[in-house]
Amino acid sequence: MWQPDGWDVRVRIGVLTPHADVGPESELRAMAPAGVGLHYARVPFGAMGSGGAMEPTIALAAVRAFAENPQVDRAAELLGAAPVAAIGYAFTSSSYVTGARGEAYLLDRLRERAHGLPVVAPCAAAVEALRSLGVGRIALVDPPWFDETLNELGRGYYEEAGFEVPYAAPCGLPSGQTLITPEDLHAWVAGVVGDAAEAVVIGGNGFRAVGVIQALEATLGRPVLTANQVLLWSALRAAGAGADGVEGYGRLFTEAV
Repeated sequence: MWQPDGWDVRVRIGVLTPHADVGPESELRAMAPAGVGLHYARVPFGAMGSGGAMEPTIALAAVRAFAENPQVDRAAELLGAAPVAAIGYAFTSSSYVTGARGEAYLLDRLRERAHGLPVVAPCAAAVEALRSLGVGRIALVDPPWFDETLNELGRGYYEEAGFEVPYAAPCGLPSGQTLITPEDLHAWVAGVVGDAAEAVVIGGNGFRAVGVIQALEATLGRPVLTANQVLLWSALRAAGAGADGVEGYGRLFTEAV
């Protein structure tokens, strides 16, 4: 008699996302199992304009500014007042720029502003996921709007965490969120990732990528991690909820310990 109305969920996850970026919402909604509610707060991001318009290469200054007080802190405070069990910070590149120590400081700061709720971020989540999968060597693929400097900072982040990174590069596809297709991304990654890496890490929460995880794992025979995939995995764990019902989005949800 009654139609589903979205109220009956087992857990609610909050997400901090750039103001004009629909990528995290789209991908997290696609992956989230029934019974998981997703609730978003938007944070101003200087590299994006109206309608999601973005420069072909994002400036490091805009990346740094996104993670600074007061904008993201205020968003976390407001989101933390909602009945959510954990918050995901859907922005990869600031962790590249600040490194793991700066990322940890940011998460501690946001946790305090969010009334003590756990706050997780994609790079720290990827490190935890890789260790859970027993991976030591990775290939890092970043969005085409990450320049070589930002990509190298990403390589440094994972090397500092103890991983070997035999391959790291921005994706060679056209720079623009709406220009990326699963078919093209699959073909590009499969064509450049060699045998040295035990897993592929695809950075960038605005990078359309979760739809190729299963196909890439079948093609490459190794785990594939993406920014929004690991963010959901980590947020569910932080919220004390299992990942039951997440299907078709990689070995992470079936093999990580």
